[in-house]
Amino acid sequence: MTGNVLAFDIETVPDVETGKVLYDLDGLDDADVIRAMLQLRRQKTGSDFLALHLHRIVAVSVVLQTRDELRVWSLGDADSSEAELIERFFDGLDRYEPTLVSWNGGGFDLPVLSYRALLHGVNASQYWEMGDRQRDFRYNNYTNRFHWRHVDMMDVLSHFQLRGAAPLDEVAMMLGFPGKGGMHGSKVADAWLAGEIETIRNYCETDALNTFLVWLRFEQVRGRLPDAEYAAQTQALKSRLEADETRPHLVAFAQRWKLEAVERAE
Repeated sequence: MTGNVLAFDIETVPDVETGKVLYDLDGLDDADVIRAMLQLRRQKTGSDFLALHLHRIVAVSVVLQTRDELRVWSLGDADSSEAELIERFFDGLDRYEPTLVSWNGGGFDLPVLSYRALLHGVNASQYWEMGDRQRDFRYNNYTNRFHWRHVDMMDVLSHFQLRGAAPLDEVAMMLGFPGKGGMHGSKVADAWLAGEIETIRNYCETDALNTFLVWLRFEQVRGRLPDAEYAAQTQALKSRLEADETRPHLVAFAQRWKLEAVERAE
């Protein structure tokens, strides 16, 4: 396996400011605006999952693998603005030109990042590069669904068939990885209203880790990562997480992690 890899995940809450404008909800507090937005969405579609342009990003977490390092962290800090989080994400593409790895990133994370970059006027020139400045991007760029500069693992493993799509949590646990560990995306808005941004950032990091681990297994099975190297990388990552006493959520993640997939009864 060569080149830089950036596995990522975002967490979002309803965009209350836009909700106030679109639905004439000025004067309500954030919790009431969110309830109204979700109710209106349920009435329209039968689901309270908001349209992508109505998601506000509150956390972006990444696992960055380069030749010299492997890092897990959330961009910015607990007080960073949405614009800063988005700027840091797209600055990372400029700096590392990584292979982006996601789970449903093509269907959710990247469209949301695109809408929010548009809102804040964030420069995302490398992301939108199509070969005008860098010729090799004409044939392998971040936005083409069937290129390899962004690998949406959910899409690839399901062969781009919606009926074959699976949840990250279930695939990760099937492979012996920790999964979500109790938190879920549906709980993020309540945690945000309660001021629990660090809980959200920690949860986002574990989703990025699960995505990266599934990617490593994928690299192994498609012959780009030898078995011995796969074993060494996963063992080294598990040991590093177990030793990170400053971040208990990563220690807990490692403690739930089995290095081998669950044995199947014959």
